[in-house]
Amino acid sequence: MSFENRNLCNILNLPVLLLLITLAGCSSTKLAYRYADWGVVWWVEDYVSLTTDQKQQLNSDIEQLRQWHCSTELPRYQAWLEQLQSDVSDGPPDQTTIKHHQQQLFSFFPSLLERATPVAVNLLSSLNNKQVEELTENMAQSQQEMEQEFLADSPEATAEARAERTAERVERWLGELNREQRDIVRQWSANRSGQTEIWLQGRRNWQQALLTALEKRNEPTFEAELEYLILNSESVRGDAYKAMMAESRVAMTSLMHDLIIADDSATLAHLQNRAAELNSDFEVLTCSPA
Repeated sequence: MSFENRNLCNILNLPVLLLLITLAGCSSTKLAYRYADWGVVWWVEDYVSLTTDQKQQLNSDIEQLRQWHCSTELPRYQAWLEQLQSDVSDGPPDQTTIKHHQQQLFSFFPSLLERATPVAVNLLSSLNNKQVEELTENMAQSQQEMEQEFLADSPEATAEARAERTAERVERWLGELNREQRDIVRQWSANRSGQTEIWLQGRRNWQQALLTALEKRNEPTFEAELEYLILNSESVRGDAYKAMMAESRVAMTSLMHDLIIADDSATLAHLQNRAAELNSDFEVLTCSPA
């Protein structure tokens, strides 16, 4: 999975995790979707040791979420993929078309996040003091590990590592990049100077806000506070993070356009095949219990 994501926010945004699993690339979309809930449980337990009752409640909540997502959201994904296939069949799309599809993808998130909120509330409100302490320690350790992993010895090395991560993500949709395309990605990443630091600081801000909210997890206001953290994640992460994300979405539109133009025939063919593959996987998925 991509998105530099060993991030508690993605644990809480459970359906977003499903979206990333299905759309960001997996050897078997059908298998990943069917058993993604068990992966989520394992991932949560990587941060907090859950009791048997908590595990059972989380499994039940995730199963209900999966049923809703399968029956309600997958048809929306299919409609989008069909439109994507149609739009690239006539040749390289312009930036307006690419921006439209980016907006379509982001439009899937609000309903997913809203449905994830009760799952997060049920889980986090049930934590005892010892579990909150464990969560705090594990988040701090994870943050430290991420800073060591993503902040290289020099700005140049950090930019190069960012370029590699970006290339890996776009290759899932566009196929293996040629030399010109890799140069485009490398230059694009070099122009994103400071973003890794902003992303890490934003992650730290969000985690601290979560820990502050958990101090009042037994109060009536906790659900509303947690809902705000989930639905307004960018704002909680800070003004710098919010501005970075807005700029990045615009920059990503230009990047995808430039990459397609740099090798339009092979890239478009791979993009069409990827969309068709995902759409085919979604068609055969059933919404019966896992």
